[in-house]
Amino acid sequence: MNRLFAHHALLPEGWRNNVLLEWSADGTLHAARAEVEAPTGVQRAHYVLPGMVNLHSHSFQRALGGMTEAAGDTPDSFWTWRDLMYRFARQITPEQMGAIAAQLFSECLRHGYTSICEFHYVHRQPDGGMYAQPAETAQHIADAARLSGIGLTMLPVLYSYSGFGEAPLKPEQSRFRTDAQDILRIIDALSAQRGPQLEVGVAPHSLRAASVGQIREVLAALPARRPVHIHIAEQQGEVQQSLDFSRRRPVQYLYDQLPVDQRWCLVHATHLVDGEVKQIARSGAVAGLCPTTEANLGDGLFPLEAFLAEGGRIGIGSDSHVSQSPVEELRWLEYGQRLAHQRRNIAVSRSQRRVGDFLWQAALQGGAQAAGRPVGALEAGKRADLLVLDEQHPNLDGLRTDDLLGTLIFNGNDNLVKDVMVGGHWVVRNREHVAQPAIAARFRQTLAELRELRS
Repeated sequence: MNRLFAHHALLPEGWRNNVLLEWSADGTLHAARAEVEAPTGVQRAHYVLPGMVNLHSHSFQRALGGMTEAAGDTPDSFWTWRDLMYRFARQITPEQMGAIAAQLFSECLRHGYTSICEFHYVHRQPDGGMYAQPAETAQHIADAARLSGIGLTMLPVLYSYSGFGEAPLKPEQSRFRTDAQDILRIIDALSAQRGPQLEVGVAPHSLRAASVGQIREVLAALPARRPVHIHIAEQQGEVQQSLDFSRRRPVQYLYDQLPVDQRWCLVHATHLVDGEVKQIARSGAVAGLCPTTEANLGDGLFPLEAFLAEGGRIGIGSDSHVSQSPVEELRWLEYGQRLAHQRRNIAVSRSQRRVGDFLWQAALQGGAQAAGRPVGALEAGKRADLLVLDEQHPNLDGLRTDDLLGTLIFNGNDNLVKDVMVGGHWVVRNREHVAQPAIAARFRQTLAELRELRS
């Protein structure tokens, strides 16, 4: 049995003192016992908390960071950004995808994410043909997760159409093209690798890109407890297109056609009306919120206060990876609400009045549910995924635990994560990823290759 003694650890019931964590060789926690004496010879840490779950990632978009921040001749929006992203996606190789993903995953780990859900839709060759191995590109992402040490939920994306009503794909979308049988073959190829560090679910891209009939076909063949993620109601343009096609808003259309339950994650769900807020909350689905990307793309603000009032479940993701920090996602989730409502301290509940504590715990719980993996808490049966904060940093030195998460999220921009463990293995030590030199070298080479294509 492996052990770590924490002077202060965030357990499901809140902060506890003098906690002994014990886990087995396979990375499963067997105990988290509070108020115990520190055993002789056991490694110690001061502040320990569960690693965060990143529930929405398009890893290849990490290489686009900063390259789309120039205005065009017409007003820019999600739709103009998407055209640039498509042009980039037409050139990238599977090996480059893996190199980018490894760099991204190492950055996510250093900032406190220990699990990630990869919404992966670049499945085909640049000419539109399928690779000899249908899971070729997805396998490179899975290999990158293994190299970095991050826990992975792989979500092959069903993507058949360019718009509602089964509109044909555009040429620039040819690498994304899959039908229900393609996706089931990819899922089957990856499922043999399922284990403590890897889960495999599915992601119908959106109601624009996958028909209800296709989604039903995939769900009928998918094991019952596998996670299901979908983009929904991200943009006002999507809402209007749904109304034109079905006379229903996207969320209403989804719930009318499919059995949405706790294994679903509705990514973004930005533009909702009151009935939809209640419907999502009551179904138990997770709202997958990505505040830095939603801000970067000008999507809008999720109705967080109303959703929480209905008992809704939330998680966070870094999506296009303009940020790799859970602190920044949670900070801007709260700050967006403050700006919208012109009030402070929005994300709280009757039982938890501290914003930082509420946000971290809520995102852990929702993220774990969306990932479909036993993560998100320091308790028996979960993965030994944890963060050790730098107690010597001026922001944390001598701090009361009641104030720690509020300080972590809302005070300053230094990364306060010092060490990171995933599945019982240290993957970050003293703020450096254990495989960073090799990962960074591959990433730099990949960026050079891609920029040469761009020029």
